[in-house]
Amino acid sequence: MDLIDDPAPGQNAPEFTVSEISGAVKRLLEGEFGRVRIRGEVGRTLLARSGHLYFDLKDDRAVISAVSWKGQVARMRVRPEEGMEVVAVGRLTTYPGQSKYQLIVDEIAPAGVGALMAMLEKRKAQLAAEGLFDAARKRPIPYLPTVIGVVTSPQGAVIRDILHRLRDRFPRRVLVWPVVVQGERCAPDVARAIAGFNALDPAGPIPRPDLLIVARGGGSLEDLWGFNEEIVARAAAASKIPLISAVGHETDTTLIDFASDQRAPTPTAAAELAVPVRLELLAGVAGLGARLSRAAVQGITQRRQRLRDLARALPRPEDLVTRQAQRLDGLAVRLQTALGFRVERARTRLDGFGRRLNPDHLGRGVSRHRVLMEDRARRLATALPRVARQARQDLGRLGGRLTPASLDRCLSRERDRFGVVSARLSRAARTRQDRLTQRLASLTRMHRSLGYTQTLKRGYAVLWDENDKVLTTVAKASEAVGLVIELADGRFKPNGSGTPRAPRQKPDPEDQGSLF
Repeated sequence: MDLIDDPAPGQNAPEFTVSEISGAVKRLLEGEFGRVRIRGEVGRTLLARSGHLYFDLKDDRAVISAVSWKGQVARMRVRPEEGMEVVAVGRLTTYPGQSKYQLIVDEIAPAGVGALMAMLEKRKAQLAAEGLFDAARKRPIPYLPTVIGVVTSPQGAVIRDILHRLRDRFPRRVLVWPVVVQGERCAPDVARAIAGFNALDPAGPIPRPDLLIVARGGGSLEDLWGFNEEIVARAAAASKIPLISAVGHETDTTLIDFASDQRAPTPTAAAELAVPVRLELLAGVAGLGARLSRAAVQGITQRRQRLRDLARALPRPEDLVTRQAQRLDGLAVRLQTALGFRVERARTRLDGFGRRLNPDHLGRGVSRHRVLMEDRARRLATALPRVARQARQDLGRLGGRLTPASLDRCLSRERDRFGVVSARLSRAARTRQDRLTQRLASLTRMHRSLGYTQTLKRGYAVLWDENDKVLTTVAKASEAVGLVIELADGRFKPNGSGTPRAPRQKPDPEDQGSLF
């Protein structure tokens, strides 16, 4: 349809309305360019409340306005940020309400890996300057956590690999927080999952994990870009629960790796870092138990051998007793013989003294003994001062040694010995008294159970004669003049002339009886 009308009379140029001109420009621009790819630097950006994203693409000489609708923004792998160099794919159109043209962006990608890496390095430097990556704030990983929280996608090989590795090494309770691991929702989902695990009550129905694992499989830099977002790095740094990041493969590095407490090259390696090998622990415990048993057996064996060696060095008790018994027998024989000889010799001397004992001999003997006594008296008088001095010196030396402290020690030692001996004697006396008391009680019970009075209570009887002798045969009973039958409650004569009387009590041997 041709929008150019015929000119009015007297006019060379036709007249158009504003809408007609705007529509014509729109059709011309869209028909001429259609779908285009534009490379440029992202200028100002604005995310409207409706979810639409408005931003500028510029170079050193021109600026183009760009817009992405809400559905397109949700499909973006990388959201444009100011200063990022990108390649935008979309279609050129106009916005008649402001008389400007704009680019409706369907897809946007960084202009090469270098741009993403530059933006990543800039963000990394900013977070490092704030101290989020400091080694001092990293917490140690618990040796054997009871509950492990895993932040990952519930569909995929990552969660299966983690669960399989945990089951092989040391089965633990696992709580999975499902998240989107790629795209626009990845970063907020992961941040909310980390904060949600930290907000759990340790005593609540859902236990709070002792360790967190944030895991994702490998991918390109764009696929892993959600884990480079600032919100994820700050959530990992603020986590009170120790966190292991296992995003991508070993060569992949994201900002959450620097903010986490420990980085694992793969999700499987994260499960290996989380728990030890149960079989290795059992083997270690068994090894330690075996070493303990061997050490105990070896110690007992060495002490038993030492005891045998010491026992071999000691004489046997039989040898000591036998030798002393033989010596005692020999001394007894010698003593008996010596006593006989001594008695015989004393008798012989006594006879000799008796023969020599006459008045003349007695007088000479007295004179001789008087001389001897006087001589001994003179020698004693001479030696007495020397002996007195020596005795005085010995007494002074012994007095110096006999100090009150030594006397106290001797008295204390003797008192302790006396106390020990007294306690032993008391225990021995009590033990003997208890043993004799128990024996007496046992004999009393036996006497009561075996005595004939208990038999009488069971319906038996005892026959006595008039002299109180027990009749045990029929012959003795027929010869007896008077019979007395004793039952349990007394005695009586079989002819009925007597009345039953109580059994005769035997006198107590210790009771001397009455003197009146």
